[in-house]
Amino acid sequence: MSGLPADGIAVALWRVVGDQADRLATATTDSDGRARDLGPSALDPGTYRVTFATGDYFAARGVATFYPSVTIDFFVEAGRDHYHVPCLLSPFAYSTYRGS
Repeated sequence: MSGLPADGIAVALWRVVGDQADRLATATTDSDGRARDLGPSALDPGTYRVTFATGDYFAARGVATFYPSVTIDFFVEAGRDHYHVPCLLSPFAYSTYRGS
């Protein structure tokens, strides 16, 4: 929305198996808009979920938003040791892609 990284968004990482999701870690985005300490350091192959607390982020800035949170499910492949899951955000839209 502002063209700047979103500092201060709470992020959670979940492991998804069937209908169950177990929270693995939480973090907050830094001044570069990244949750660098969102671990663990390695993920087993499978389905994972990352949630961004976008409603809290916008509320703290006095900005109305349509999305109280953004949830992204993704698949971890065997042998991949790093994933970058960006979320480009505005109060009324978001997009994501598989980063490098």
